[in-house]
Amino acid sequence: MRSDIRPVRLKLFLGAFGDPGHAFPMIALGSALARRGHDVHLETWSRWRAHVEAGGMRFLAAPEYPVFPTDGRPLSPYEVVLRATAATRPHVAALRPDVLVHDILTLAPALAGELEEIPVATLIPHVHPHTQQGSPPYSFGAQRPRTGLGARLWRVFDPLVAIGLERGRQELNETRRQLGLPPVTRVPGGISERLCLVGTFPQLEYPRAWPAGTHVVGPLLWEPPAEEVEPPPGAQPLVLIAPSTAQDREHRLLRASLAGLDGLPIRVLATWNRRPLEVPTRVPENARLVEWISYARTMRRSALVVCHAGHGTMARALASGAAVVAVPAVGDMGENAARLAWAGAGVRLPWRFATPCGVRLAVRRALEEPALARRAGELAAWARTHDGAERAADLVEGLAREG
Repeated sequence: MRSDIRPVRLKLFLGAFGDPGHAFPMIALGSALARRGHDVHLETWSRWRAHVEAGGMRFLAAPEYPVFPTDGRPLSPYEVVLRATAATRPHVAALRPDVLVHDILTLAPALAGELEEIPVATLIPHVHPHTQQGSPPYSFGAQRPRTGLGARLWRVFDPLVAIGLERGRQELNETRRQLGLPPVTRVPGGISERLCLVGTFPQLEYPRAWPAGTHVVGPLLWEPPAEEVEPPPGAQPLVLIAPSTAQDREHRLLRASLAGLDGLPIRVLATWNRRPLEVPTRVPENARLVEWISYARTMRRSALVVCHAGHGTMARALASGAAVVAVPAVGDMGENAARLAWAGAGVRLPWRFATPCGVRLAVRRALEEPALARRAGELAAWARTHDGAERAADLVEGLAREG
């Protein structure tokens, strides 16, 4: 809920990586702050300019670069951050914001803010990536151990995780040294100690004692406008096929779902998300395939969502009260799927089983287990009274009052 104490009009600088899973939550936060009358500047990729400005913010073009080196762009992540900081710092210096909020993948604004002595906050638009000792390493796709023996077994990986974190800290400190900043001793060093906003459901976070400056605010939900799309007619349960916009370029999950759900007593609405299918795909009689849809409007009518377990799509489904069949493809999707299964709000289907038969069995199981729908409904009820963007905006205003 919003704080009763309203601050004066603030100047705020936000910086986000340009992938939808990172840009959308920051647009949600920036829009909430702009609605409160603050002067919000958002630096992100140019593809989102019109949406940023429509949200009442001022757009700044961010340097566009991949998170990891590629053959065409061989710079290491921290070498890119060094260059991006040089491009971002003049904007921060000119604005002199009261608070700067950066996305976890976008360190340049954070470093520029520190150089200009601006209070810095971090937005993590998914579950917190720093796992506790005795837990599976982040993105392994394994659930938290339920016994002491399981925790002891997972501790085998703790030294390897520590080595990786220390290497990241050293690389960050080398970047900081070149910028004239002192080294950090904490890991991970790129997350603000003053204010860290974790944009997920607390029900997806394993129990832990959070640091004083860390707050699990709930998902920050935003999507581009879309035309209304009608599902197939009928009264059968509606199953939405919502593939990733960044992964699965060959539409493996989409094709498997259309083939596997043919003939079931359900209605299927599937989208190819403006990534054309190069090979013709048969659409069964109980299905409809469209270019683009509003997840916000469609998921409210869906009994089940089949997706790759990107956090934004999964969180939107749960906030809408729909159970999820999660078919993780790469990266943190496996972690999201594991948290979903741990929370009891969906079914996890490993990528190797993303076949017509695998999807069919997973969907039937999800629809036949009432406990999954009840749990998704509980998360939706929580989301209705806990707006992640508004709670995050409250905390940003609080950081500004602290100075």
